[in-house]
Amino acid sequence: MNKRTGFGFYFFLIIFVFIVMFPFFWVFLTSIKPVGEIFSSYKWFTTNPTLDSYEAALTNRPLLRYMLNSFVVSGVTTVLALTFASFTAYAVTRLPIKGKGLILGLVLASSMFPQIAIISPIFNLVTDLGLRNSYPGLVLPYITITLPLAIWILSTFFKRIPFELDESAKLDGATPFQTFRKVIFPLAAPGVFTTGILVFIAAWNEYLFALTINSDDRWRTIPVGISMYQSQYSIPWGDITAATVIVTIPIVILVLIFQRRIVSGLTSGSVKE
Repeated sequence: MNKRTGFGFYFFLIIFVFIVMFPFFWVFLTSIKPVGEIFSSYKWFTTNPTLDSYEAALTNRPLLRYMLNSFVVSGVTTVLALTFASFTAYAVTRLPIKGKGLILGLVLASSMFPQIAIISPIFNLVTDLGLRNSYPGLVLPYITITLPLAIWILSTFFKRIPFELDESAKLDGATPFQTFRKVIFPLAAPGVFTTGILVFIAAWNEYLFALTINSDDRWRTIPVGISMYQSQYSIPWGDITAATVIVTIPIVILVLIFQRRIVSGLTSGSVKE
């Protein structure tokens, strides 16, 4: 790569990163502006930065409660989705089951339904079970939208593990469950971890089911809770941007801490040995 090509590459890389990060950068700058300056000026930077919006975001609405609700619902959803998806992906990729393609096709088809098309039967089911305004009331529909994603991703990882390992374990007298638990699952750990992160983020960001099922303010999750930062006559953009920054920090920290494992999971098996 010559100097001119290298300069052009880094120039367009900087432009791309700036475009991607600009919304987050603008939200942060807005969150530290005085309230009056948000509506009276379009300047990027303020000469009087303040944390008043952060204080208001934490006191005007139960933001910490929303975060707790999202953590619990997303965490439970991730654990259940990974558990069921691991067994399902192992069965349809490594066991002698007829109709594997049909099963995976049905899984893919189920993920194609828009949420608005299934919100009515899901709402009726949750209501009949008496699970509205509760954690299980959200975990149940979240499983329906995250499980197909988890099954498809894990299936690709399980397929890349050499089948000779199954045969060796069978010759040693291992049952299919023992083979899965002691051989296949540990080898697919990077993929499982990556899938868990994706499922967690999908549940964390979900809005429609959370808005419909949990109408009590005590059980609202972060996306719905932030949308409630408004009054009849105005929208407190300072509070909204501050709350957005606060709730984004845990996800950013999570990704930064486990970025090596995420990259390892995404690239695992991409090169055939």
